[in-house]
Amino acid sequence: MQPVIAQYIRPEVVAYAVFFFVLLLTLGGALIAVIPKSIIHNVFGLATSLVGVAGLFIYLGSEFLAMMEILIYVGAICIAIVFAIMLSQPMHLQIPPRLRPKVFFSFVVSLVVFISFTVMVVRTPWEQAVRTSNDWGVKRLGTLLLTRYELLFELISLVLLMSIIGAVITAATASSEKAPGSRDGEEDGV
Repeated sequence: MQPVIAQYIRPEVVAYAVFFFVLLLTLGGALIAVIPKSIIHNVFGLATSLVGVAGLFIYLGSEFLAMMEILIYVGAICIAIVFAIMLSQPMHLQIPPRLRPKVFFSFVVSLVVFISFTVMVVRTPWEQAVRTSNDWGVKRLGTLLLTRYELLFELISLVLLMSIIGAVITAATASSEKAPGSRDGEEDGV
């Protein structure tokens, strides 16, 4: 016995409609992430676009990747960006010029990291990948991600931690520059 709705609307039409809705959500979110000048609108557009990408993963039959997309990118990265925006200093304040020793030190550290990664990649004896398994179920992927590829999760958590620490330091620096006991826009004694 067929469902009643299948008599009126073919399942292929519904599948195409859902696909084009998810595609529109992804592209529309990407445009919202790029075009507006308000950074908070850009973050919301990025989150919308990433939800659309998760929908594409669901459409392709990879529910685990879709949930990881929502959990890591929408739930963690976009929220960390929003926290960084909220904790950073207002854009109308004058930014002090960069100190040359800090710029030079940053350049040296970046160069050392780049050279060490390049040496590591060049000296690694690369071998052809072994034959992969066709079992890409949620249980198998979860086991691999929490055993063999756990370093990736640790690196993601370190990046998130560094962004939150940077936002807190920026907020603490901005709040310490204010005069103690004074309020914005008000004079003492009024």
